[in-house]
Amino acid sequence: MAGYMYILECSDGSYYTGSTKDLDRRLQQHQNGEGANHTKKRLPVRLLYYEQYDRIDTAFYREKQVQGWSRAKKEALMNGDLDTLHDLAECTNGTHFSVFKVPDFDSAQSSDKNTTEP
Repeated sequence: MAGYMYILECSDGSYYTGSTKDLDRRLQQHQNGEGANHTKKRLPVRLLYYEQYDRIDTAFYREKQVQGWSRAKKEALMNGDLDTLHDLAECTNGTHFSVFKVPDFDSAQSSDKNTTEP
């Protein structure tokens, strides 16, 4: 069954990211105050963006991924700005640098040895 990951803009300007099997029905639920607590307190909402997937579980995983993104990164996704999206995906807090010593390639030697020999 198909699934959708979607991003709504709430009346206070905040974004809500969700997933559903039936996008039209879910949007109506949000507008009626039957959606998530975040949206029911910030009506009306407006659909800004959605992605369609073959399976609902894929849409759900995508929802969880995008929920963790910054506002700027979500806006780059919605605007189709792949360069900015890529730049915002770069680690800026230093937690993803390798803790392992990188070999000194200036002193590396090439090997003439045939690696297929026993």
